[in-house]
Amino acid sequence: MHRLIVSLLAALDAVVVVAIGLLLALVPLTILWIVAFGAAADWSALWPSGASIWLLGNLVPLQIDLPEALTIALGITGDAASFTLSLAPLAFAAFAAVAGVHSGSRAARAGSWLSGVIGGTLATAALAAVVGLTAANEVVSHELWRAIVAPTAIYAGAVLLGGVVTAWRVGDAFVIDRLRAATGRFAPAWRPVVPLIARGFAVAIASIIGLGALLTALAVILHGDRIITLFQAAHVDALGATLVTLGQLAYLPTLIGWAIAWVAGPGFALGAGTALSPVGAQLGVVPAIPILGALPESGAPWFLVVVLLPIAAGALAGWVCRARLARAGLDRRTSPRLVIALGIALLVGAAGALIALASSGAAGPGALVHVGPEPGPLALALGVEVLLGAAIALLAPLGGDRVDEQDERGTPQTPDVRDEPGGARQALAPAANVTEAQPSPSASGLAPPRR
Repeated sequence: MHRLIVSLLAALDAVVVVAIGLLLALVPLTILWIVAFGAAADWSALWPSGASIWLLGNLVPLQIDLPEALTIALGITGDAASFTLSLAPLAFAAFAAVAGVHSGSRAARAGSWLSGVIGGTLATAALAAVVGLTAANEVVSHELWRAIVAPTAIYAGAVLLGGVVTAWRVGDAFVIDRLRAATGRFAPAWRPVVPLIARGFAVAIASIIGLGALLTALAVILHGDRIITLFQAAHVDALGATLVTLGQLAYLPTLIGWAIAWVAGPGFALGAGTALSPVGAQLGVVPAIPILGALPESGAPWFLVVVLLPIAAGALAGWVCRARLARAGLDRRTSPRLVIALGIALLVGAAGALIALASSGAAGPGALVHVGPEPGPLALALGVEVLLGAAIALLAPLGGDRVDEQDERGTPQTPDVRDEPGGARQALAPAANVTEAQPSPSASGLAPPRR
């Protein structure tokens, strides 16, 4: 397919993704405007409110400045009237990332992943600029450059990831093929290192995210009574309950990021001076948000067994890589396996830092200025745990392992032909020929003695 067409189709994908994200924010607000305000609704505030929600969901911090009349009516002090809101409802960013990966994959299959990246990036940047220029109002404001860069970086990074991964599989007659050719010049034991690091990282991070999602679901199920109690204490009608539920669903990926930090060990904060981890919980006044009723009220030392789960994820990734090396007959050398384990751990640690950055931020004034996990401790914990599991699976000796004398000692090992297909027949062939070459007594002209 022509590169221009691929670029235009990728740009169309970006337009659809941005439009769907904005609709997901605007539709509930429109229903609220109609039902709650009716004819007295200020429709001019609908678009800035929905656009601000979309920007926040794409990691753009918002500056909230409440008007004086509202602060007096609500009894809010002057210090709490102005604050930053940066704790993102990651459902918007997650949707954009998933859609971007699919768009990049399609562009790579069409023959030009780079054109897909360029088209999707330019379209997203243009739309983000329009949203950023029109979303500000007297109450909510933001920095324009962040409104352009953050959504564009999320979508463009996803398109690039999908395009490169697919191009590595199907080829692109461009940069990826040259990289594959360059790795083909390595020694046979080192050629699969880069692909196996990528595969192991994908297995490990998918397993860790799955563990976070499973833990979140279990917490909601086990503490459902407290969530229902908080819903009842809010005294909201059906519309209010629906909007609260939709808002909590938008923050579900954020909660999964918190669960990952809890499983890894460092835990997360729910305000300045608070901490929630497997070994303990130091919580102050928790906001009366229903989904926060799923948080554990305390910790226990035996909860530390959950850190075995990321280790198991690393072991699973290492086992997948080890199995592929064994099938290719390339698992005899230790150094490539060690590099694979280190590469997987480094990538998982970097991903942990990104998860912490995305799922943390300011949720309000005062103590809520810091909510979520810290990037450094989470990256270190996940990296070490995954490294331990991957090293166990990749470096542990197996019963069928044989040392390659040529690789380890520098002297070639005499091959055993019986280990190769048809080797047994080739090994027995000389003996059979010797037997056939020996003349029988009748053939030598000597008759057997008569009795």
